[in-house]
Amino acid sequence: MNETDVNAQTAPETLSRRLMRSCDRAVLSTAMPDSGWPYGSLVMAACDQAARPLLLISDLAEHTTNLGHDNRASLLFDGTAGLDSPLTGTRVTVLGTLTKTDDAALFVRYTARHPESKMFAGFADFNLYEMSVERAHIVAGFGVIHWVDPADLLFDTFGFEDLAEAENDIVTHMNEDHADAVGLYATSLLGLDEGDWIMTGVDPEGCDLRNGGAVARVDFEKLADNAESARSALVRLVKAARATATS
Repeated sequence: MNETDVNAQTAPETLSRRLMRSCDRAVLSTAMPDSGWPYGSLVMAACDQAARPLLLISDLAEHTTNLGHDNRASLLFDGTAGLDSPLTGTRVTVLGTLTKTDDAALFVRYTARHPESKMFAGFADFNLYEMSVERAHIVAGFGVIHWVDPADLLFDTFGFEDLAEAENDIVTHMNEDHADAVGLYATSLLGLDEGDWIMTGVDPEGCDLRNGGAVARVDFEKLADNAESARSALVRLVKAARATATS
């Protein structure tokens, strides 16, 4: 990896987007309509191919009532878990507006990330929301503090549509035919415990994994723009994982 690649990987927008993709939950803050007081709540989150946040929330929830009056909100993605000094870790606050979406592909992507949410699919009071991002604020340790514009934060998916269309087939194929490879991504590449790891999503920058309540993220060495380039990226990853496992 050359210096340009290193700088790209550590750029505030890249760090922010990677954390957003890596986290399966966030703190949602909305404004109480009667007083304007900020109201924080835990929500389970996913991202679309560009890294726009997705939430599946109930109409009966306090935060949804708040959004009905003012759909401006913020989401705090926290990457500090397990650190001896959490303030040295990375966290990203994303500001934007939340709007209902009926996009079936986004619903599939969300429920793949959160399999337990499929039970709410038939409930009329549960709806999928997508955030239109206004800007984000990243703190990645002392002195690393940046505001990030949406044009930099979000991944430009123009030219990557073929991968989005092939995502479900890729994920299904990996889980059904290459479960051993998915497990090696987690254990050999990321150093995580063995378990029933599955792939839940793939995007141009990498793939998402899950094992029960644990989630993980594996980055590609280079961007994947279609099913074939994603297959090549996944093959390279498993070769690297096997080499690590036998070294």
